[in-house]
Amino acid sequence: MTQSTTVTHPVRPIPEGYHSVTPALLVRGGAQAIDFYTRAFGARELGRMPAPDGQRIWHAELQIGDARLMLADEFPDMGGHAPESLGGTPVCLHLYVEDADAAVQRAVGAGATVIQPLMDAFWGDRYGRIKDPFGHEWSVATHIEDVSEEEMRRRAEAFATSAG
Repeated sequence: MTQSTTVTHPVRPIPEGYHSVTPALLVRGGAQAIDFYTRAFGARELGRMPAPDGQRIWHAELQIGDARLMLADEFPDMGGHAPESLGGTPVCLHLYVEDADAAVQRAVGAGATVIQPLMDAFWGDRYGRIKDPFGHEWSVATHIEDVSEEEMRRRAEAFATSAG
């Protein structure tokens, strides 16, 4: 009788290259979404697993800056719905970039729609919001100023007064 030995290696509870929170987007048209995120945000595709039907993507991983993003086509029969199936999304992904103006311009050129034009926000960011062609919303920002809590509170009150 032969004895089997299992050698165990320590496994990282959070895999290399990941952060504790990793967005996982469901879309209609996974391959097109990967193409959009590549053109709009400079994403790099790390891998994809096609679904057995050969048409949809079960799982893909992208790298945008120092963050990972998971992506899959919607599979309503398994409870996975894209924003278009739900009539919108309550989630906004925040993307810090070196140049928010150039990033928004590139995203719009790739097919995004501006929801909120870029502005110099009271909290110290150049900030705007877009919606991608797959229904996901993104805030795009470049940090342009460090603002103290006291100054931020003053600016927030002035902003609320002017917006109200």
